[in-house]
Amino acid sequence: MVGAGRITPMDYRLAIEGAPDSIPGGTGVLLLHPSTGETDRVDTDFLKTDTDAFLVVSTRTSAREVQQKLEHYDVDESKAVILDTISVERGYGRRSADHIHYVAAPDDLEGVVARTAEFLESTGGKRRVSVDSVTEMAYYADDERAIEAVEELLALLREHDAVGIFHVAPEVHDPSVVERLETLFDGVIELEEDGTLAARF
Repeated sequence: MVGAGRITPMDYRLAIEGAPDSIPGGTGVLLLHPSTGETDRVDTDFLKTDTDAFLVVSTRTSAREVQQKLEHYDVDESKAVILDTISVERGYGRRSADHIHYVAAPDDLEGVVARTAEFLESTGGKRRVSVDSVTEMAYYADDERAIEAVEELLALLREHDAVGIFHVAPEVHDPSVVERLETLFDGVIELEEDGTLAARF
């Protein structure tokens, strides 16, 4: 039900092969991929279509590497906010920019959720979030904490009529964990080793 002060739900176009043409605001999409799979094309196609602002939560790569990915795939970086979870812990140099934020470590899931809430509260229009990846969150924290963080992030998407894509490498997890994750999402996209995509919505 649409409550007072809540944004009217809106549809977001999808440019992902095999997926519906659009999804409603509040939708979370689970991207299942091989651990060595090339997810950048799917991720950037998701982020650059029909979007006013987007947040990349990166637990695998530094902000610099995220920027290089966006540039390579011709994504408008003026719409980007990047949350880098690894550079502080690994002692990498931090880039000073208004649209780049840091948390202390990849297992600071409370920080990730708080920063995501901040992004959604401070932006308007059509917002997208990419979480790359839930598998790394579980590696640094644990499965239970990662699943809880995913539940909180999905609740934020619903609250703000945003949409999100969450990366998971299933072969790294116990099958029961993947099953639990699948039940949380409105759509599942599977990326095969050969690059083909299958979608269930």
